[in-house]
Amino acid sequence: MKKIATFTLSTIIFLLYMVGNQSFSQVQVFDDENSDSIVFAVVEDPPEFPGGDSARIRFFNKNIVFPQMALDSEVQGTVYITFVIEKDGQVSNVQILRRIGSGCDEEAVRVVKLMPRWKPGKQRGKNVRVQYNLPIRFTLSKKNEKN
Repeated sequence: MKKIATFTLSTIIFLLYMVGNQSFSQVQVFDDENSDSIVFAVVEDPPEFPGGDSARIRFFNKNIVFPQMALDSEVQGTVYITFVIEKDGQVSNVQILRRIGSGCDEEAVRVVKLMPRWKPGKQRGKNVRVQYNLPIRFTLSKKNEKN
């Protein structure tokens, strides 16, 4: 009985070793020569809007124009945009992930395309292309009337 238990334990350890080695062989390695087409989702040093998050918020507050159709329909919500920050910090491949309609989606894309160059993301000390998702909130503010 002791031999069977030892054999079973040895077999389990061997199988775990083989499964572990197979998973390592499937890991994609960062190749400097072919990195032009790779778009990273997570990097060691993420891209940054010039001046940081507060500057990005000011940029959007200054440039977003609430669409008249959305005002008339009282449409509010969050448009989710995705885009790529290129190696040189340029914004490209702007796409809508979630829409709210009434012209808000198009306005969000328009303003994202106006953004200045970002500080690019880095992986292993080299500039890389990074996918970036950004929520853009459209809210109506009700003006308080004085009595």
